[in-house]
Amino acid sequence: MFATSNGYNGSAMDNNYEEIKIPVPWGHIAGKWWGPRNVQPVLAIHGWQDNAGSFDNLAPMLSKEGISVLCIDLPGHGLSSHLSEGQYYYIFWDGLLFVRRIVQHFKWQKVTLLGHSLGGGISFLYAAVFPDDVKQYISIDIAAPLVRDTTKVTAQLGANIDRFLKYEKLQQDQQPCYDYKEMIDVVFDAYNGSVTRKNCEVLMKRGMKPVRNENSFLFARDVRLKAIGVASMTLDQVLLFASRIKCEVLNIRGDPGMAFDKPEFYDGVIDKIKESAKRAEYHVVPGTHHLHLNNPERVAPIIVEFLKS
Repeated sequence: MFATSNGYNGSAMDNNYEEIKIPVPWGHIAGKWWGPRNVQPVLAIHGWQDNAGSFDNLAPMLSKEGISVLCIDLPGHGLSSHLSEGQYYYIFWDGLLFVRRIVQHFKWQKVTLLGHSLGGGISFLYAAVFPDDVKQYISIDIAAPLVRDTTKVTAQLGANIDRFLKYEKLQQDQQPCYDYKEMIDVVFDAYNGSVTRKNCEVLMKRGMKPVRNENSFLFARDVRLKAIGVASMTLDQVLLFASRIKCEVLNIRGDPGMAFDKPEFYDGVIDKIKESAKRAEYHVVPGTHHLHLNNPERVAPIIVEFLKS
């Protein structure tokens, strides 16, 4: 089953969600379960350095339609435990293992996944690696794990390893802390227009933690997440995984959405998925990379129709 706990603000049952903790060998994976508890939920997976709050505006719209949604904090994010000391984050590859642990913990069959950005890439991989275990997956503003310029990846690999070794030595008192307004300013600037200021506050309900006093905050996420340059894939790998997907697929792309290193690959991956998937839908929706957070009313009807049709 699952353990309950209070969220960052107030009761865990506010707004029809429940805080949960899923045990894992290094601690726990935290999450917010929206909607009915007596049905298998859609498993929602957020983007890199975000958290389960990424779905705080979308999940209530889905739960009002009777759809159960479990939004997790990936390890190292939000209220989830950080990986053990010395462990590198391989993000997309790690996500496969994290999702498998959750599925086996709850003994789910034929899962439905909902992912944004990194979470969409993880959903893609899971559907390809376990094609008989996935009923549907929904991906928001990403087609597959990122395909990056291999020349750049090779040139930057050493620097990324050194960054990781530097970050893992940082003690809490060496990390920058901010008052509330400063924290929101920093986050708003970092998202560079992708997330409204109001929704930066939504994300920071799980994305920061108080230190020393109530007016001083640190980022809750693991600082080691900033060094992830070892996690990209080649186009050949992505297309091979895409050819293994058999489930129903919904891809919602933002316009303008995210700027990709290889934007031409997006449509190519979708075309490859369509060759093997039981059903594949592709929608382009006005909005930033975080359109599900900023404009959930544009996304929710498409998702509800897909899940119920």
